[in-house]
Amino acid sequence: MPTPLELQLKTLPNSPGVYQYFDKDDGILYVGKAKNLKKRVTSYFTKNHENGKTRVLVKKIVSIKHIVVNTETDALLLENSLIKKHKPRYNILLKDDKTYPWICIKKERFPRIFLTRNVIKDGSEYFGPYTSVRTVRALLDLIKEIYPLRTCAFDLHPEKISTGKYKVCLEYHLGNCKGACEGLQTEGNYQQEITAIRSIIKGNFKETLAKFKQMMFDFAEKMEFEEAQKIKEKLDLLANYQAKSTVVNPTINNVDVFSVISDETHGYVNFFKIANGSIIQSYTTEIKKKLDESDKELLELFIVETRQRFNSQSKEIYVPFKVDVGENTKVTVPKLGDKRRIVELSERNAKYYRMEQFKQIKIVDPDRHVKRIMAQMKKDLRLSNEPRHIECFDNSNIQGTNPTSACVVFKNGKPSKKDYRHYNIKTVEGPDDFASMEEVVYRRYKRLLAEDEPLPQLIIIDGGKGQLSSALKSLDVLGLRGKIAIIGIAKRLEEIYYPGDSVPLYLDKKSESLKIIQYLRNEAHRFSLTLHRNKRSKSAIQSELEQIPNVGKQTITTLLRKFKSAKRVKTATLDELSSEIGNARAIKVYEYFNPKK
Repeated sequence: MPTPLELQLKTLPNSPGVYQYFDKDDGILYVGKAKNLKKRVTSYFTKNHENGKTRVLVKKIVSIKHIVVNTETDALLLENSLIKKHKPRYNILLKDDKTYPWICIKKERFPRIFLTRNVIKDGSEYFGPYTSVRTVRALLDLIKEIYPLRTCAFDLHPEKISTGKYKVCLEYHLGNCKGACEGLQTEGNYQQEITAIRSIIKGNFKETLAKFKQMMFDFAEKMEFEEAQKIKEKLDLLANYQAKSTVVNPTINNVDVFSVISDETHGYVNFFKIANGSIIQSYTTEIKKKLDESDKELLELFIVETRQRFNSQSKEIYVPFKVDVGENTKVTVPKLGDKRRIVELSERNAKYYRMEQFKQIKIVDPDRHVKRIMAQMKKDLRLSNEPRHIECFDNSNIQGTNPTSACVVFKNGKPSKKDYRHYNIKTVEGPDDFASMEEVVYRRYKRLLAEDEPLPQLIIIDGGKGQLSSALKSLDVLGLRGKIAIIGIAKRLEEIYYPGDSVPLYLDKKSESLKIIQYLRNEAHRFSLTLHRNKRSKSAIQSELEQIPNVGKQTITTLLRKFKSAKRVKTATLDELSSEIGNARAIKVYEYFNPKK
């Protein structure tokens, strides 16, 4: 049986995120980021490391935890926050107090805009953080090209301006400022420019980029190629500009974030601790349902236990729906913006944890995995019994020629290939898919009844209402209607039809129940096509040989037995043909394929 560490490696997601290594005492050894968590983490355990420190690190790893994020940039920022919080022994970089850069719009009359690494809580607006200083500088340069802003630190109080305390500086004469210090620019006009700049920083700079491209072309036409190249370099930097980070936001401070995802038997819950605008802690686990608890009950239980466990003093929590956790804690259910995105990130981590648990259970305890899948299918498809034995039917023909059908069998959610059956359509002439389905279903279950074989709990018909109605006619004749659940699945929108119900059921595209049904349908289609293609190939070969005048079926059979294909019969010499079917018939065959000779 795999060790817990091996299991974790097998079930890691292929998503960007941050991973944390822990030792036997649950002490954090290392924090790293990855574009693909599975590839990056697995590489530690599959490579021969030249660095002795890395070899020692790998030997000490007992468990792995990870946080899934939306982008590689978010992973970089989250890694920075976690390293500064926990200071793991084997991390070298990012342990200092140096932070990533922000863009600040200062809270003052005629606000200044500048790059900073220090977030001060004075009411100013901060955007970022950014992983590239070059990108920030390029953005600020482009902004200043369009909107001349003041760079001085004067206190531009109306009284000081009216008394003429300040004089315009060189920046005004260079055209980089409009002289707000002497009252040459109104506050309203300046604030309009700040509003436009705020929109650009948030990423809404499509029109601005168009203006700069035009400026670049204008410089090029004037043969001022150096100026054009400067603008081009700035535009290239901004092509991959990221306006927002989900994992770092200075407006969110000292908050706990909780979310829950559940199925029939368990709830999967996630907790984020946010301090100073950054995620500094994450914890995800599963809770077994004892009395069919609701998501609200599970989340309330988890919130109380987790806040006690981590000694959280946060006065506010973010959750996906209203919960009751006492009067001393403010409960916020975000609907839009950054707060909503952080709750969605928490939900995403809970979903990934659930998927990983399923994968681990599938490896360690296959019976529990099957039981869960069957229970989920029973619920999703509104069945009275778990569909341990499922059979799916599909027809194949081309304009009514060589019609075939197939029945594939799944037991406990897996193909039972020894029970697959092919059918040649016997009673139907022409392209009648409905009649073919009626014939095959009748033949299948008449035989199972005659041989006293077990019947399936669910029949799936590949097709819509028409094919389903045809299959039902056969079940009526055999007296099986109501004894076996039957559904039809239409390919176009994956609609599931029930007998007597004109309104189809739509399952979640990511649900395991729909994936198993699609697997059954695709397997039936593949298996049916196999027989159809074989029949079509055989009939094509025989029809070519049957065109030879005065050559009977027995002769054709003899030739195919010897030469295996019509193509080899065509290329055979007269002597080779004579040795098999005699000289007289050999001449007829040879002259048919070689008339000139």
